[in-house]
Amino acid sequence: MRLVLMADTHVPKRARDLPPALWAEVEAADVVVHAGDWVDVPLLDALEARSRRLIACYGNNDGPALRARLPEIARAELDGVRLAVVHETGQSTGREQRCAERFPDTDVLVFGHSHIPWDTTATTGLRLLNPGSPTDRRRQPYATFQTATVAGGQLSGVELHRVIRRA
Repeated sequence: MRLVLMADTHVPKRARDLPPALWAEVEAADVVVHAGDWVDVPLLDALEARSRRLIACYGNNDGPALRARLPEIARAELDGVRLAVVHETGQSTGREQRCAERFPDTDVLVFGHSHIPWDTTATTGLRLLNPGSPTDRRRQPYATFQTATVAGGQLSGVELHRVIRRA
């Protein structure tokens, strides 16, 4: 099962649309995960239409229309992998322990908010992933998203993709 992970898309405030390379990954993926800060409903509609399966939550920049359609925390089981998706996890210091306590029945936690890619594992085995932002790199050298594979109850092949903007 192929996954594409994104967060902090901020469409249309930071970009008019998702980058073409990310749309290609969305269309090839079995599951698309979005960890909030959509900003406007049309991107949610487009991802729902173009994804085989969408697992998503709202973020702090998402208003009432998005919050009416998305949970604060999304959960799913993917071939035995217990996934949770949330926008904010707080400061980076102590994140693994804090999230392991907050999500004890979770194997993989996808989060956003910082626009900073993250891939660590808590001592409990909880994998924490932040795909960064494909549209607003902030202080990062590149805009980013992630892909991964789930098979036989295991997450593997997590890859961070740089978004290269063409002039």
